[in-house]
Amino acid sequence: MKSHRRKERPGNRSRNVKIALAVLAGCAVTALALTLVLDDGGEPGRPVSSDAGAGAGASAPAWDGKVKVLGDGSMSDTGPQPHQLKVEKLKPGEKPPQFVVFSWDGALENDDHLFSRFRELAKANDATMTFFLSGIYLVPNEKRSLYQAPQHSPGSSAISFPTDEHVKETLAQLRLAWQDGNEIGTHFNGHFCTDAGDSGGGSTWSVDDWKQEIDQAYSFVAHWKTNTGFSTEAPLPFDYAKELVGGRAPCLEGQKNLLQAAKTYGWRYDASSPGEFQVWPTKANGIWNFPLQLLPFGNTQVLSMDFNFLANQSGASTEGDPKKYSAWEQQTRNGYLDGFERVYNGSRAPLFIGNHFETWNGGIYMQAIQDVMQTVCKKDGVRCVSFKELADWLDAQDPKVLDQLRRLDPAEAPDWPTYLK
Repeated sequence: MKSHRRKERPGNRSRNVKIALAVLAGCAVTALALTLVLDDGGEPGRPVSSDAGAGAGASAPAWDGKVKVLGDGSMSDTGPQPHQLKVEKLKPGEKPPQFVVFSWDGALENDDHLFSRFRELAKANDATMTFFLSGIYLVPNEKRSLYQAPQHSPGSSAISFPTDEHVKETLAQLRLAWQDGNEIGTHFNGHFCTDAGDSGGGSTWSVDDWKQEIDQAYSFVAHWKTNTGFSTEAPLPFDYAKELVGGRAPCLEGQKNLLQAAKTYGWRYDASSPGEFQVWPTKANGIWNFPLQLLPFGNTQVLSMDFNFLANQSGASTEGDPKKYSAWEQQTRNGYLDGFERVYNGSRAPLFIGNHFETWNGGIYMQAIQDVMQTVCKKDGVRCVSFKELADWLDAQDPKVLDQLRRLDPAEAPDWPTYLK
């Protein structure tokens, strides 16, 4: 059996290679009557705040209210995000909510319908999620030279640049996802991983290298209109300089230097740690640490990510024995649900689940995640939220109460009225 510490690996995520990044046809955005506040300015290559520029000619996005278009018209300030968790401080003796965070690495919308499928599934199950966007998914292939990865030549990437149509479809899903209350985080850009054999992977990057990568992740969102030439597409309904407060590093590499870089941008969390038990989170370098977690898997444990189940079931192959798909799907679903039940009936530590929009092993990991979401998100006391919403809740709690929660083993269920008095 493969090691449960095996990390996520990159793949060339286009339809013509073995590992396909799956997603769905985008939904059209209907223009509604609203007031557009246009503001000139903005500095290319840097995060654009709501005080920075705008561009005329952008078609209206699908929401009501006063909209301030930013920069070149790629983004807009539409006010507070809808459908956010109502943050409340725990009362003495109150049992904590059971938080579950579903997160997605990459967030490309292409031909396999998975971005749309799970965005709509979350909405139907009173859930919000975190979509970690790879910035180059808003850069068409013919403009690939715009990307300069640390320690690589211009235009290099370990994952494929999208087609024009897939950029438009991804933009459509990002708009709808944010309006549904989901978070748009970052998976950075080119997905370079030392673990996968790249000599210039994230584990070798300096703090300045990470800043270079982060700046481009911001810029590709803030300037997609300029980069694509799509003049009639609606702006995104958020200011990414405000929206982006955390991410997950490709292959979970380079967190030490990444955290130092992230702190200079005011980020609030990082989701790049592998292999921790299901315990209440702590901060590292002033930033919430939201790791992948070890879940039950037969006589051992496995990281709470689809690829790690795959690695333990079919090794390096994403197309294993079809005769085993049904059993593997059940094993994956049971692993997630066993991890959920352990804390739901125990310490109530948040459960973190990481995913990719992939059809590995016949799509069994996607079906397992769908089953888990439909099973847990409407249970009593459960809150399926984004990482940003969880950070909001944690920041509102009494630090002494959080310290008490961290003392609990995952399956330990105290007498809450006396334990948190």
